[in-house]
Amino acid sequence: MSARVFIVRHGNTFEKGDVVTRVGGRTDLPLSPSGLAQAEKLAAHFVGQGIVFATACSGPLRRTRQTADAILATQASPPDLLTELFLREIDYGPDENRPEPEVVARVGQAAMEAWDKHGAPPPGWRVDPAALVGNWQEMFSDLRGQPGDHLVVTSNGIARFAIDAIGARREDLKLATGAYGVIALGEPDELTVWNQRP
Repeated sequence: MSARVFIVRHGNTFEKGDVVTRVGGRTDLPLSPSGLAQAEKLAAHFVGQGIVFATACSGPLRRTRQTADAILATQASPPDLLTELFLREIDYGPDENRPEPEVVARVGQAAMEAWDKHGAPPPGWRVDPAALVGNWQEMFSDLRGQPGDHLVVTSNGIARFAIDAIGARREDLKLATGAYGVIALGEPDELTVWNQRP
């Protein structure tokens, strides 16, 4: 049996009618009620698909840990949830916790599209794409020798670099809240699912 990595983005942190802000690594929000529902939906989906996680890790922020906890709560024999610091969301610099229209006004629509399509950070954001790609490659190398399914829960700003880590290409790198992607580790590694919501 080969290894598969299920990369999950945490659930919602805002509800309809809330002012949505650019929430990065310095803003530790919990899941909103709809985010908790998304996490429970992911959990039911994975159980319904017969997916049993051999390992599990998440970033240190509450929103990622709550999502992982909800998924693992439905597993018959869940693995321990480990914390990987590189899975913490990126630092949005001057745009941290700012309303999205203000962020777009500051950096421009073209910069936001470059981020979503190519992982190119807008000016002022504190992110090292090469380091994140290297972190993902190291994780994949470690998991390659461990057959089975592996759960990784993180944020959108981090998840997108997993695609570059295996040399895959996509039109849109964004992973929606409560969505997941799957990378099959092998020769070569293969992106089999991206931005799938149950």
